[in-house]
Amino acid sequence: MMTDAPTPSEEQAAKNSLGDLLGEVTRDVSTLMRQELELAKAELRESATRTGKAAGMYGAAAYGGMMAVLFLSIAAWWGLGYLIGNAWSAVVIAVVWAVVALILYLSAQRKMKTVKGAPQTVDTLKEIPETLRRNEENR
Repeated sequence: MMTDAPTPSEEQAAKNSLGDLLGEVTRDVSTLMRQELELAKAELRESATRTGKAAGMYGAAAYGGMMAVLFLSIAAWWGLGYLIGNAWSAVVIAVVWAVVALILYLSAQRKMKTVKGAPQTVDTLKEIPETLRRNEENR
């Protein structure tokens, strides 16, 4: 058997004015937005902490890699020194590193030329003044 009894929401709507109901909805939305903002802050804080720790580890790994390359270069310089003398072996190792640096530089330069920035954002931002002008003219 179906009853036509009003729901609690319908009863409240019948008792309260439209202004009271809108005020309540506005308060609820405001509370929800504040809670969502606090949640976002907490999540970002946690992400930033983890990112900072990871960045520190990357830095330590880079330093370790740099030290390994330095000592391997010294060992190569020393080993090559037995064949051609220490002075010439130092020049050979320096030239090898200069070639590596040049290759990395040219590769980075080529990659940098492909960077476009944020072209869609720039285009959209350029449209805003035109849109505002059109709105003022239509008034």
